[in-house]
Amino acid sequence: MSTPHYDKIISARWIITVENDGEVLENHTIALKNGRIAEIAPTAQTVNWQADEHIELANHVLMPGLINLHGHSAMTLLRGLADDKALMDWLTNHIWPAEGKHVQDGFVFDGALLAMGEMIRGGTTTINDMYFYHGAMARAGLASGMRTFVGCSILEFPTNYASHADDYISKSLAERREFLGEELITFTLAPHAPYTVSDATFSKIVTLAEQEDMLIHCHIHETAEEVSNSVTEHHQRPLARLQQLGLLSPRLIAAHMVHLNDAEIELAAKHGISIAHNPASNMKLASGIAPIPKMLAAGITVGLGTDGAASNNKLDMLSDMRLAALLAKVGSLEPTAVPAATAIRMATLNGARALGIEDKVGSVTKGKQADLIAIDLSALETAPTFDPISHVVYAAGREQVSHAWVNGRTLLQDRQLSTLDESALKTRAEDWRHRILAK
Repeated sequence: MSTPHYDKIISARWIITVENDGEVLENHTIALKNGRIAEIAPTAQTVNWQADEHIELANHVLMPGLINLHGHSAMTLLRGLADDKALMDWLTNHIWPAEGKHVQDGFVFDGALLAMGEMIRGGTTTINDMYFYHGAMARAGLASGMRTFVGCSILEFPTNYASHADDYISKSLAERREFLGEELITFTLAPHAPYTVSDATFSKIVTLAEQEDMLIHCHIHETAEEVSNSVTEHHQRPLARLQQLGLLSPRLIAAHMVHLNDAEIELAAKHGISIAHNPASNMKLASGIAPIPKMLAAGITVGLGTDGAASNNKLDMLSDMRLAALLAKVGSLEPTAVPAATAIRMATLNGARALGIEDKVGSVTKGKQADLIAIDLSALETAPTFDPISHVVYAAGREQVSHAWVNGRTLLQDRQLSTLDESALKTRAEDWRHRILAK
């Protein structure tokens, strides 16, 4: 019998599989072959395994890479520009004017690369994005090696990118064609929000999503003001309006969904939509506390997002896991709401399910793509370790993420980026700071 030979062998003190809540494999080894998880076994049984590379993670958790289900990567270049504002003041008086002066292909590429460097160093291996100049976002994804969902923003009013809704759609589809066949790049339709998109445009998006087999990514029920304005203008709440327009389906990833009543939670569950919960952004913009325990109890797929760095201000999924768990507890006055294992599932397998890639990633499972991260728990701040699942959510920081892989390719090794030049990213960020301040 021949000795098996693999591309990589990774031995870890703990493996959080996420396949079953609470499942931790102690002192196990995984083997990677052609970008996939080929085998998982107790380390003592793998002494005869051969590989081109053997990585020992004696004090680490090995787990699925984190999936950021809602972000605006290029907006990292606007981090800290207009803090402590209400959402509509922040958007209309600060962010949109700044974008009008600066957003173009180079801004998006540089901002996305900066965001991806930050996300990789924090354990994120997949980003579901929403912005403009989609080719630039896709190129950044390929350069960084991240699994990248490129959300094509659609609005009724003009921006630097397009002049009207049909223009946004046609330009988005043209850019999408350039990247068809790229395994790590997927384009989605991203109508911005019910208050920026008309009924006619939403209807076109529903038809197009069916024709092109594309996901839909949209901000919905983010603030109480959004809901009340919809009642005034459309005589119904946003979710009811979107239901009539045919938008509610398993294709839809609804970002935020903070202000929902029980009937709307039932409606979301009935139509199989997924929700991207953004706890840090919701807190910073005082949008409210989303009823996550009720959503989960209804069977809704709830993932986690950071939102953009302009409203967070960091792209830190480990931090947002902790916030999601704590907010659920204080919001429901129930300490068992969203336990640590559930928070990890939200940040991994639930995100994969929302994106339609749960057969590929989201758990440490034989046959899946090797999108993995390692977190070093040997630090003083995570000693002693009784429960690695608890520590990942409540104690560990992103500075303890030591390794990251996508499709088995190393993106981070011993805290050093492998695909991106950290010094160059800092230089580009500083250059953009000067440009933005100059105007």
